[in-house]
Formats: sequence, C-alpha cells, structure tokens
Amino acid sequence: MIANHKGEIPFVILILPYLLGITVGLNFLSGAYIIFLISTLVLLCIVFIGLNIGYARLKLYKWRWTGGLLVTFILFFAGWVSVVTYNELNNSQHFSKKPAQYFVVQINNEPVVKNGLVRFTANVETGINKGQKLTVNGTLLIAIKDSAAKALYYGDELLIPATYNPIEPPYNPAEFNYKKYLANQNIYYQAFLYPKQFTVLAHNTGNPIIAYSLRLRQRLVEKLKSNMHDTSAIAVASTLILGYKADLSNDVLQAYSKTGTIHVLSVSGAHVAIIYILLNILLGFLNRYKYGRLIKATLIITLIWYYSLLSGFSPAVCRAAVMISMVIIGKTFSRYISTLNILAISAFALLLYDPLFITDVGFQLSYLAVVGLIVFQPIVYKWFQFKNKWADKLWALCSVSIAAQVITFPLSAFYFHQFPVYFLISNLFIIIPVEVIMYVGILYLMLPQIPVVSKVLAYVLEKSIIFMNKVLAVIEHTPFASMGKIWLTTGEYLLAYVIIICLFYFLSDRKKWLLKLSMAAIVLLCMSMSFKRINAYSNDHIALLNLKKHTGLVFKSGNQAIVLSDIKADDKNYQYSIQPYLDSNKVSNAILVNIKSDVTTLFFVKRANLVQFKNKLFLIFDGQLQNKALPQKLKVDYVYVTGNPRTTIDIINKNYSYQTLIIDGSNTDRLTKNLVTESQTMHVNYQLLKRNKSLIIASN
Repeated sequence: MIANHKGEIPFVILILPYLLGITVGLNFLSGAYIIFLISTLVLLCIVFIGLNIGYARLKLYKWRWTGGLLVTFILFFAGWVSVVTYNELNNSQHFSKKPAQYFVVQINNEPVVKNGLVRFTANVETGINKGQKLTVNGTLLIAIKDSAAKALYYGDELLIPATYNPIEPPYNPAEFNYKKYLANQNIYYQAFLYPKQFTVLAHNTGNPIIAYSLRLRQRLVEKLKSNMHDTSAIAVASTLILGYKADLSNDVLQAYSKTGTIHVLSVSGAHVAIIYILLNILLGFLNRYKYGRLIKATLIITLIWYYSLLSGFSPAVCRAAVMISMVIIGKTFSRYISTLNILAISAFALLLYDPLFITDVGFQLSYLAVVGLIVFQPIVYKWFQFKNKWADKLWALCSVSIAAQVITFPLSAFYFHQFPVYFLISNLFIIIPVEVIMYVGILYLMLPQIPVVSKVLAYVLEKSIIFMNKVLAVIEHTPFASMGKIWLTTGEYLLAYVIIICLFYFLSDRKKWLLKLSMAAIVLLCMSMSFKRINAYSNDHIALLNLKKHTGLVFKSGNQAIVLSDIKADDKNYQYSIQPYLDSNKVSNAILVNIKSDVTTLFFVKRANLVQFKNKLFLIFDGQLQNKALPQKLKVDYVYVTGNPRTTIDIINKNYSYQTLIIDGSNTDRLTKNLVTESQTMHVNYQLLKRNKSLIIASN
C-alpha cells in the first residue's frame, strides 16, 4: 500500500490539485485569464482564512470537508496562475511586443557546434530602436553560421540585429513537434545569423557558478580525451559521468534506446544514487558518534551537489540532487518517514521554481520510475521467495527493473513509440559495468594527472565502456529485440495506467473491484486500438508531405505504401518526417521509389510523370514538362508542381485539365509567388505546401 492513512502522505494529496491546475493552465495559457485567476485565488484565500478565524463560532466542525475542498481549489488555481504568469509571452516587456532594430543578448547555456552551425539560447536584455534603449526580456534561440562564433561561451553578451521568426510548427502528421518542445522551455522565437552579424560586447557576464561549472566540465571532457582513444567510449563516458551529450552518435543512442537502457545516458537519479550508496558506505563510521548522522548527511549532500556542479548543473542532475537531498534530510531527522511524501515535496519545490518542468519528459519519467520503485517494487518482490541468498539478490534486482519499466512503459510508448523486449536482461547486465564506469571515471577525473595511474584508470574505463557497448549491440540485433510503431493516444496511455495500477493493487489487496476495473480498462484499450488499426487498414489516401526543398509523396493502400521522393531512407528528412507518418498509419510494407523512376504494383502505376493510384490520376509537373505542348488537353485530378520548372498557370492550363494545383517547397519563392498570384487571379483551386501543413487526399 502507498500508506495506511492519507495523513502519512499529505504532500502526495496536496500536489495532485496543483498538478491538475498546471495541466489546465498549459491548455489555457493566454494572459487574458490572469485577472480572473488571481482574483479567484485571492478570494479563495480570504474565505479560507476567514473560515479558520471563525471556525468555532460558525460551527464548521460539522462540515470538516469544507477546509479540504477550499485547499484543493486554492492549490488548483495556484497551479494555473503559476504557469500562466511564468509564460514569457504574457509579460508586457517581452521583446516581441516592442519594436527594435538591435538586441543586446546574454548567452544563457553552453553553445553547441553541429553541422557548421553554432546554436545556443540567450536572454534578451535590451532592445535598441532609433538609438534609444528599451527594457525588454525573453528567451531567443540563436543559430550562427560563422566560424568566429565557435569562440562564444556562456555569459557572453552580444549585439545582434532584431530580426527573428516564430518557431515553425510541425508540417507533417506524426512529426516531432519541435515548436511545442521549445515552448515548454519558454522559447517561442529563433534568429539565424550570418558572418559579421553579431558583435561581442562583453565576456563572463553570466552566473559565475554556472560559468565555472560549464568550464570545469569542458576541462574534464578534455581530460577524458587525453588518455582515451575510442571516440564512442569517450562520448559515452562524457555523457554517463558528466552529462555532456554533444559527441554522442545516433548509432550509440539507438543501441541504448532499443535495449531499454537509454536512462544510463541521462545523468539523473540512478547515477546520483550510485554515488550516494558509495558515500553512505564510506561515511558509515560516523553513525557511531553523537552528531555523526548529521555530519554524514551534510557531507553527502555537499558532495552530491558538487557532482551536480561537475555535470554542468544539468536539470536532470539537479532534480535528482533535490530528491535525494530531501530523502537524506528526512531520514536523518525522522525515524519514520514516507519516502513517497518526500518525493512529493521535492516535486512541489521544483514546480514552484519552474511549473514547466511538468512538461519535461525526463521529469515525468524519473518521478514515475521512483514511484514505481517505492510502490510497486515491494509487490513484485513478493511474487517469488528464494532461500538462496544470491538468487534472492538477483530477484531483488529483477523486481527493481520490472517495477521501473512497467510504470514508465505507457509514457515511454507514448513519447518514443517502442518497447524494449529484453529490458530485463540488458538492465541486469549493465548494473556492474555502470558502477565500474561511474566509480573509475569519477576517480580518474578527481585525481591529478599521474602518468601510470591515470593511464590505468583510463584503460579500465575505456575497455568497460567498449565491452558494455558491444554486449548492448548484440542484444539490440537479437530477433524481436524491440516492439516498434507503438502509437498511443492520450486516452490509451491513461487507460494503460489504470490497468497497471489496478492489477498491481489487486495482487496486493485482492479486492475484486480492482480486477473488474482493470478488465474493463483492458476491453476499452483493446477496442480503441482495434478500431484505430481497422481504420488505418481500410483507408487509402495520398499524403503530400512538406519536406522543404525535397519532394515526398506517400500513396497508402491498407498496410502498404509507395513513397515517391528524391531522398534516401537513411536521410534525416526521411526519418524525421516520412517514417513517423508511415508508422503512425500502421504501414508495414513501404517501398521507396525515386521520383524519376517508374514502378507498377497492384494499386499503383507510375509512368514518366503520370501516376495512377486507385481512382486518382496524378501529374508530376517538373522541368521535363515545362516546354512540352500536348495536341489536346490531358484530364487529371491533380497537378503537382515540383523542381522549380519555368512555367505559368497559362502554360499549365493549355495542356491539362485538373481539379487542384499543388505547389511544393522545392520551388523558389519567386515561382511560388507567381503561381499563387496567377491562381488567385484566374480562380484556380490551389494548395501551397511551402511553409504550410502537408496535404492528405482521400482516394476511397
């Protein structure tokens, strides 16, 4: 059980309405609500205080529930108010609300160099308009294509042009919503700068502690590189020990993701717990002294926060440090204390600091995993009893992995659309290597450069990582290593949690209503997923995707599809925009065909520039057709203009009769503008894909 009485876990009870308020606020972020929200919150607080003052006179002991109800509403509106006021766009001083020619910005994170671009976020501090300084604020995502920008660092103050654009939304179905991802970090605008478009005004103007932390981490990464040779091992060591992910390759990420060990590459609770266990053992002798427990707790908390400093104060590490610090404090000053209650206190504290933490996937998964360990692990552990000490220890480790994986599965499937089948094997395997890597790595980094000792430690560290990577690669390529293409709706993953919670508590309490509720949820979940699959298999359609300067046409029939494109399957545009669309539509057999090639299947025929799909005739109008005149008009359903041909609406209309003209993103702005203007003048039905959402055409 979570607790025998709700009085044991007051913060667990109190945080629920606060979380609900934040969730509602995320869906109603407009500043127009703020006066109503604050007024309601103040009124509720006044009523609550008044009722407490007149508690005896009003005989409120007869209606004790009124106090709890008022507290619930107060916390609900407090959560709503916190997220609305925290949103940058509701601030009247936001830079987007004041005209400016230049901005003075301060870099607020570590710049990352990738594909020739230097990317970072910056706080906009001052706007300059016609020589006058304006007080503004807000966060801006900046990308600079200039080799000189590689010298920029956290805390540098820059003068840049005040030219920026909103973050673009996803244009294709099932595509990663980068706009929402950045909005959850209070970032709504981006700027792209070219050489000589920025001037450094000052250095080291940021928080000195964070600046020191980032520079220390960079020196430690360089120390890893000095005695290690394998680039993958260096990248994993930097990520696993220090949280520095810039050098991590996609292949390594995929191996850890498919084996269910991706959490290893996120410096968080597990890593802090490993350090805590070691420190607790090393400092255990202090328990024998009068103030030893207090001294031990102080030392452990100090060292854990110093480790947070080494990791660059990454949000995941700070979150874990807050959690474990509160657990240590609670267990030091209280003999009987609910770990779940301490967990709720730490979450409350973090959400008071930044209510948008609730949208962070790492925040959600880490807290869920810890809840699983506290609540479900004891239930799982009781499933089997072993007399052998080592068998019992092995099952204890298995129960930890099962509890954490089961409780996080619905959320992981919702975000990442896959489930690692061999998670138990891979997680059991990495326990010892990860501990070796953590302890040896920290020892290597903390010691000064000692010729023989440093080389030996670096050698052990490197070989341990290489061994771990090779074993995980074997597990990754084992048949049925992962279940992919899992696309859950919000309702489905909530039903999954109802099933998990009810089944676990039925196994603990044996109450029949829990089993009945879980069975009902299973039926609803199966019905929802079955209807979704039937609908996907019975629908045929054409998807005209927005791939910017590339072409992407998907002709779907049941669980099969023909993809016409000028890119390859391993191209990042294909993996980012086309593959998620295919997976979400339950396409199990997709054939990628170059847009210049011909192909014939049972449901699809392409010859030259003509495509026949079911009852639709599709013309691809490119450079090959720009100078061709037909003896008579060809009747088609759609004309798809791509590849920037030299043409006009008049030329197209002379040769083709069609229902809709489609203009894709591979055409220049000039041609696109001319075709749009001519279409509007001549009342031609057209669809523009450039900087617009993709177009889905049903064919049955």
